[in-house]
Amino acid sequence: MKLDAEIALALRMADAARAAIRPHYRSQVVTERKGDATPVTQADREAEQAMRRLLEAEFPNDGVAGEEYGTSEGTSGRQWVLDPIDGTAAFLAGRPIFGTLIALMVDGFPVLGVIDQAITDERWLGVMGRPTTLNGEQVQARACKELSAATLATTGPHYFDNHDGEHFMALAAKTDHRRMVMGGDCYNYAMLATGQIDVVCEAGLKLHDFAALVPVVEGAGGVMCDWGGDPLHAASDGHVLALGDPARLDDVVEALSCRH
Repeated sequence: MKLDAEIALALRMADAARAAIRPHYRSQVVTERKGDATPVTQADREAEQAMRRLLEAEFPNDGVAGEEYGTSEGTSGRQWVLDPIDGTAAFLAGRPIFGTLIALMVDGFPVLGVIDQAITDERWLGVMGRPTTLNGEQVQARACKELSAATLATTGPHYFDNHDGEHFMALAAKTDHRRMVMGGDCYNYAMLATGQIDVVCEAGLKLHDFAALVPVVEGAGGVMCDWGGDPLHAASDGHVLALGDPARLDDVVEALSCRH
């Protein structure tokens, strides 16, 4: 699949989002609460508006699904999925572990993904059939010989309900709990693709939370799927796994003891 024009646009969109986000970082930016009680800032809105303007100018027939401004249906069979600041809580706390997420979906599956960290100048690009890069240099997820040695990450326990939390803790008990990482949102997946983390396990994610992550992780040699081991797509239920070493997938699914 030839996506050179789409890649170039995605990188310009990431630049535009950076320009919108940086002036608000570690400032007294106005914060509101959305209907689901999650925070949203002027930086979120300005970044998504900037990306949408570029999309409308260059691919007006493509659909767009953004966290802040909803979904517009296209006629091309393709959809761009945008999360201007994934990790708004980290952004508000002045911690540079949030990211801008940009994905292109074709027939409901992600084929291109960008994770962009505006403050540290880090940009991961994943494209189906190509190696993942960080600032233009190829990165590789690491091997994990056994689950007991794995570093497990998740954004936070408050994102699991009691049922999902029990399954997560069953997985955590099989990993090296002394190295467990809490917090990080999309940055955990970027670190997995760069060989720093072995497993990420989350629940309750929406399409804009995970679509861009899939090409980045898989282009680095990892795998992303739901808790039952099935590939992620537009209709996935938000139970998300990422593994740097696909050889550990059966171990992780068994540890979760979860079949959806």
